[in-house]
Amino acid sequence: MERCACPAALLLLSLVLMGAMAFDVEIKDDKNATCIYAKLSVNVTVQYETNTSSTKNVTFSVPSEVTTNGSSCGSNGKAPILVINFGNGHSWSLNFTRNDSMYSGGALIFTYNTNDSTLFPDALKEGLISSTAAFLGPIPLNSTYKCISSEVVVSENVTQIISDVKLEAFMQNGTLGKEVSCDADKPSPTPTTNPSTTASTTTPTPTSKPLDNPTTGNYSVSDVNGTCLLASMGLQINTSLLSEGKNIWTAFNIDPTAMSKNGTCSNQTGTLILTDNSTVIEFTLALKNKNHFYLKEVNVALINGSASSTRQNQNLSAWEASVGSSYMCHKEQQIKVSEDLVINSFDVRVQLFGVKNETFATAQQCSLDDDSIVIPIVVGAALAGLIVIIVIAYLIGRRKGYSGYQTL
Repeated sequence: MERCACPAALLLLSLVLMGAMAFDVEIKDDKNATCIYAKLSVNVTVQYETNTSSTKNVTFSVPSEVTTNGSSCGSNGKAPILVINFGNGHSWSLNFTRNDSMYSGGALIFTYNTNDSTLFPDALKEGLISSTAAFLGPIPLNSTYKCISSEVVVSENVTQIISDVKLEAFMQNGTLGKEVSCDADKPSPTPTTNPSTTASTTTPTPTSKPLDNPTTGNYSVSDVNGTCLLASMGLQINTSLLSEGKNIWTAFNIDPTAMSKNGTCSNQTGTLILTDNSTVIEFTLALKNKNHFYLKEVNVALINGSASSTRQNQNLSAWEASVGSSYMCHKEQQIKVSEDLVINSFDVRVQLFGVKNETFATAQQCSLDDDSIVIPIVVGAALAGLIVIIVIAYLIGRRKGYSGYQTL
């Protein structure tokens, strides 16, 4: 599992913009003293396989009305645990550990019930499914962890956006300790200003400046049978932002070294999930007629403060190649995710299924890279032009030849 702490507060994946819903609970010991306090918002996206062998994403929030059955302050060597139950058999749980000076979160387990026909009406596998991640780094004892900004927590088939957190475990005397803010909530260093510089009285209008091509990243997704999806590409996000009543297009490159990589594969699809401190990108490739694969869906989630927004296109038909081969395109391509967001891809090479020894199979090139048809066209055009010139010269010469004789 991978985790991403987002400095301002979020794709996934197929996340939709939703109003924040927070639960607020206290866990008490046998003396009725509070040992765990938790108030936080959790938005969840679950990817599941349908009974038609395709995959779907469903997004929902942990509601404010929850129960805490199964929670415990810990005793007899057992760690304290917070269990949040909601809906039709779904749960969110986090256990805690400590040493002499710090406490931490342990396993964060999200359990969803695919028998819930409202959320999973066409799920292939029915029953309870759990996905485990990590959450909450070391916090000083007798301190309350506070984080308004969002944190993206990615585990198998599940992406959680956790925000507006106020949490403390191992509480002393049932009272909250001094608040400790997450790094994302701490103010950025104030830039030094030159006293000799006169401050402008107007705010400059943002402009989109050309960027260098993005760095190519190498990614892979594995299942129980080994690598099922292999990808290499450079990515650039172009999005339209509203500034002073105008839509201004801005661009930024994705840094592969800053990305958390995750994903999953089913019998028919493979999904690559890339997460950094402000962006989640989800690529879903699928089989077509069993002998070809292609890029079917892209979801992009952007984070700004405690808000998140998502764009998605579920009807793509790009990056197509035969199963057992890889798709390759060196030229720049544009993937339209929405009216206000486009992904520019560079030096793309992808393969769904049939990956051997972590190596791409023989590549099928995109038409943009195929120069083989250009040479015949140029040669043909040149020959046609030469023939026209010869014919014209012949006709002119013949006309001059006849002009020297008269009819008797």
